[in-house]
Amino acid sequence: MELDFEKEGGLIPAIVQDDESGEILMLGFMNREALAKTQQTGFVTFYSRSRKKLWTKGETSGQKLLLRELRVDCDLDAVLVRARLEGGAVCHEGYRSCFFRRLDRDGSAITVAERIIAPDELYGKGKSQ
Repeated sequence: MELDFEKEGGLIPAIVQDDESGEILMLGFMNREALAKTQQTGFVTFYSRSRKKLWTKGETSGQKLLLRELRVDCDLDAVLVRARLEGGAVCHEGYRSCFFRRLDRDGSAITVAERIIAPDELYGKGKSQ
């Protein structure tokens, strides 16, 4: 059984879920190389579409994702990454989850979680993930 990396230009969506709580933490994208590196190292690695390169979560922020289990969907074109978060925030804005806003019926986005850490503390001024 082989994953289908061809549908979306060599990338598959990777949904990251906290292995203990079941909370959805983030969505990233993986190419074959990112998936292989994740499996080899045990640290979740993605392909950055904006930077056009691999990045291992936590390499600059220290907020690492330790792989617990990989699952694949029925079409073999997406993965569920069950992981343990080392640190308190997976989101580059300092929230535990990237899904910290609720979208109301009127289209407004309401913050429903508390920021764990200021982004400047995660990355330093002017730095990103």
